[in-house]
Amino acid sequence: MGKSSKDKRDLYYRKAKEEGWRARSAFKLLQLDSQFHLLDGLNRVVDLCAAPGSWSQVLSKRLMGSDVEAALAANKRIVAVDLQPMSAIAGVTTLQADITHPKTIDRILDVFGGEPADFVCSDGAPDVTGLHDLDEYIQAQLILSALQLATALLRPGGKFVAKIFRGRDIDLLYAQLGLLFDKVSCAKPRSSRASSLEAFVVCEGYRPRPGWDARALVGSGVSTLEFVEKLRATESELERVVVPFVACGDLSEYDSDATYTLEKGAARLSLDPVQAPVAPPYKTALELKRSGLLRKT
Repeated sequence: MGKSSKDKRDLYYRKAKEEGWRARSAFKLLQLDSQFHLLDGLNRVVDLCAAPGSWSQVLSKRLMGSDVEAALAANKRIVAVDLQPMSAIAGVTTLQADITHPKTIDRILDVFGGEPADFVCSDGAPDVTGLHDLDEYIQAQLILSALQLATALLRPGGKFVAKIFRGRDIDLLYAQLGLLFDKVSCAKPRSSRASSLEAFVVCEGYRPRPGWDARALVGSGVSTLEFVEKLRATESELERVVVPFVACGDLSEYDSDATYTLEKGAARLSLDPVQAPVAPPYKTALELKRSGLLRKT
């Protein structure tokens, strides 16, 4: 989270720091849960593309509560996976791993004692280019990679949530997800800026297709296109899915696109990050700048 003047007046940005969340995205999962009750009765959860860990914090608070040891003794488990290193969170097993690698499944299942997951979520997104068609395509590929892993881990009836960029081809993704889940919804949390294409696909009731071996596809060199074709091969034709659009969050909550006047004296108060980045992509540039080796040309 940056420190621009707009950030300082973004109430979700400030509330995240005040309440101890690592990023404002924590409110997105909280508002999705308030609408769909995603986190009720869960025992085994996987958080993909987890860094910096705000969603893992929410999961830990809901599943583990204040007594982490008791929750672990009751076989509640949370696994956070990301290519980037992530600082530890109470009750969360962090794996620095590639979600497309076949060994990642075994590492997660080892934590779960071989049992399937109840819930898989992904708040991951590529670095946007500003070219909407390209960004939507790359995000769709990321979702399908997360879906490959999720279908290899989820129990029948499980849930899957992932960030999407809505565009003209989003109906195709809905139809693909509709082949594997009883109910698919598109949700827009109030903490997600309306000016953004970002939304979240909420898939409930995982329903493996007959003859569908998802685990054999992860890391097998199968492209996301081949993954979709194998999925479609389980049906004679692609089923049309009408996906409801749901706005999450109470109308009395803050508007993420609005800026608010801070209390007197608070405008100059800069809040420190709850958790500084462990390995930010700009780390090398900062080190070069501090050493005087990075100069403007």
